[in-house]
Amino acid sequence: MLKLGEKQELQIEKTVDFGCYLTDPEDAGERVLLPKSQVPEGAADGDIVEVFLYRDSEDRLIATRKEPALTLHTPGFLTVKQETSAGAFLDWGLDKDLLLPFREQPRGVRVHEGQSCLVAPYIDKTGRLCATMNVYPYLRTDSPYKAGDHVTGLVYWTSDNFGTFVAVDNLYSALIPKREPARQLQPGETVTARVSAVKPDGKLDLSLREKAYIQMDTDADSLLHKMESCGGSLPFTDRADPGLILRETGMSKNEFKRAVGRLLKNGRIEITEDAIRLTR
Repeated sequence: MLKLGEKQELQIEKTVDFGCYLTDPEDAGERVLLPKSQVPEGAADGDIVEVFLYRDSEDRLIATRKEPALTLHTPGFLTVKQETSAGAFLDWGLDKDLLLPFREQPRGVRVHEGQSCLVAPYIDKTGRLCATMNVYPYLRTDSPYKAGDHVTGLVYWTSDNFGTFVAVDNLYSALIPKREPARQLQPGETVTARVSAVKPDGKLDLSLREKAYIQMDTDADSLLHKMESCGGSLPFTDRADPGLILRETGMSKNEFKRAVGRLLKNGRIEITEDAIRLTR
């Protein structure tokens, strides 16, 4: 069976002036052309050659001995070679560039010429090889990391329903859940995060924040700087709406209350009916 987008060993069935036809030695029902320029010197009918199968500019299945940068369903970085009305064409080391359709780019994001993108080749509904930036289905779930470890990864997709998807080490599947207070992250951004949980299926949950007892001091310092930049006070207290607190401080309500408690205990602030003020 001929496998589009994959490397495989095929047998030379017949040599012609413009190349040779290859077949699967275990399933000779199909054949594919290996152009003359790609035929190994001294090759003869019956020989086995390792090739990669893709489609040429006329959408015909073709074999090549050139090494593609990526194979089917394998995530990796490719560079944008050209932008067109159909999407972006990526350089993957073959004569025909790989199309990254607009629909396979994150919402609100458009790649540009010269940009390096984390993508994976897939076969679309028409049987063509294309690239997608939604590499979620193709990332591994056997990472060596455990809860509490710090990791680095690339943001590749964002979802209003689930959160921010991250490829840890550009290889492992991870998510910053929507419930996690976090600044707005953009696809293509590199983040360092803490593994908050390893799910039963091996996927990682991440947090941009430390454990509560460590983060408390950081949040308290952040709150002090915030108040200093606002003239020495905040026009709300820890009884405020969680959405307001998150929007103004980047903290959840619980994190905000812990930071306020730390500053109050240290005598750095005072709380009035409707505000928090720095002590003099």
